[in-house]
Amino acid sequence: MISVLKQNKWLLVKVCVIVTILVPLTILGYEFLVLGNDSVVFLESYPAGIGIIIVIYYAIILIMIGIWLLKQLHSILSLKNELIKNELLNLQSQVNPHFFFNMLNNLYGMVDKDAEKSKALILKLSDLMRYSIYEGEKNRVSIFEEVSYLKNYIELHKMRYHKKIHVQFETDIIDENLKIMPLLLINLLENAFKHGVENLRKNAYVAIHLKTSKDMLFFTIENNFDENEVSKHKGIGLKNLKRRLALAYPKKHKFTIEAYNSVYKAQLELLIL
Repeated sequence: MISVLKQNKWLLVKVCVIVTILVPLTILGYEFLVLGNDSVVFLESYPAGIGIIIVIYYAIILIMIGIWLLKQLHSILSLKNELIKNELLNLQSQVNPHFFFNMLNNLYGMVDKDAEKSKALILKLSDLMRYSIYEGEKNRVSIFEEVSYLKNYIELHKMRYHKKIHVQFETDIIDENLKIMPLLLINLLENAFKHGVENLRKNAYVAIHLKTSKDMLFFTIENNFDENEVSKHKGIGLKNLKRRLALAYPKKHKFTIEAYNSVYKAQLELLIL
């Protein structure tokens, strides 16, 4: 049935194309070959009724072409948006999977030594994984949810380390219901622990400041690091973040990174309208 309808549809299109071409060719052929005119003013000597019918026909054809072009444009835009959405979901699925694997390995070695601490870590880890899986699939989440996720991440790290670390997390949020893309800030926090705290035996610190205005988000994170332990291999975290920002916030963000005197600092300004 659908195949028959499609065939009839294309048959109608072919007929319209043929008629559209034949009408002016027929008129021109008649004027030049039969009447022997040297020039032709289209529809000048024809009855008004015929002229009106032909004009209406071509007007309908133009409208149909316009509608078809709009549908094609809408299809292209829909496909583009779907591709962007799929790429964003794919990028979000790559956020900190190795962190979860590392935590599971740590838990494996800790279960026999400290069962109570292992239970607490498992609960924290399950909260993080639940957020990553379910909230991470959403287009936007509230600032409150994202900040809670970051704080849980920090607490989990504090629980697993045997050394003392100083983490300062300051927030100045005017509206906790402001929406941002989920898992947007975790890459920067994860890097601070992975490349900073992880490699320092003492005096490790992470300083975070998150501020929002009516339509802007300002996020700054700073940590110290051991210059002798800097990896020569660049991870996918920052590349992932930059691509997500380009897709979700084109021309609506500013992201800068600087490292000096064993201090790493990343700043993100985001228009969150």
